[in-house]
Amino acid sequence: MLKPLAGESRVFPAGEDERTPIISFQVITDTHVTTDPEHLHNEHWMQALQDIAAHAASSIGIMHVGDVTDRGLRAEYEEFARIWDIYKADLPPIWLTYGNHDIFLGDLESQLSLYEKFTGMKAPYHDVWLQDYHFIFLGSEQGLKDFAYLSADQLSWLDHKLNERADAAKPKFVFLHQPLKDTVAGSLESQGWFGVTQDKELKEVLEKHPEAIMFSGHTHWELEAGLTAFDGKGETAVLFNCSSVAYLWTNEDEYKEGSQGLYVDVYEDKVIVRGRDFTTSAWVASTAYEVGAGKGAGSP
Repeated sequence: MLKPLAGESRVFPAGEDERTPIISFQVITDTHVTTDPEHLHNEHWMQALQDIAAHAASSIGIMHVGDVTDRGLRAEYEEFARIWDIYKADLPPIWLTYGNHDIFLGDLESQLSLYEKFTGMKAPYHDVWLQDYHFIFLGSEQGLKDFAYLSADQLSWLDHKLNERADAAKPKFVFLHQPLKDTVAGSLESQGWFGVTQDKELKEVLEKHPEAIMFSGHTHWELEAGLTAFDGKGETAVLFNCSSVAYLWTNEDEYKEGSQGLYVDVYEDKVIVRGRDFTTSAWVASTAYEVGAGKGAGSP
């Protein structure tokens, strides 16, 4: 069951629960790093890393959901890496997928080559097991301006991976830049949704795996806008909007300066997801959720 926790006294920094989480990690998206070291997006990337370094000593990883750069340029990746190198000694490892801004300008093959060179990730999709939990990263196989294109091979691979080391009691974590239609904030048709060309096909895969928890970015919708989480109700994955590190977007369809992401704590019987404001190093009071662990956990 997806349960909002906002306002409850126990929604505090990791370690203040009655039990220590089995694993903890952060989910960020849309850093949009530019070539200008003094650009606000680059400053926000630094602030996010500073916050995680200061408040997530037990984290096993930072999961980046795409739009690493603003235009997929070598100089932008160099700036992304320069900032990372400043803080990496105090940070957990980072795993990434890419977004449309990383691949839609110019030749797809060369842009994917840059992405792989500077991130160390395998494009367009890959996975990793961390402390016996599965993290699966999806990515577009065409350089589309706004949408993601997932081939039948990728969807079949995802289905296979979600069945790997099957354990109905454990959540599986999926990351894709674009959201599924009519689910989380910014994905509604009335909001001008740009998502996954194979929206129906991806939903069909996730319907087989209600123990999955999927994180997306792309929309930049601020966590305070509502619809941060979509309850799978035991019929499909639980979905989360991860907002944006670079800048935010509002329900009034307007730009807003700010930088946000998610902190995730995993217990044997639940997953706690909380919103974080990186500019103030504070929790987003309206964004705290408990997800019951395991297959069918969304059912009452």
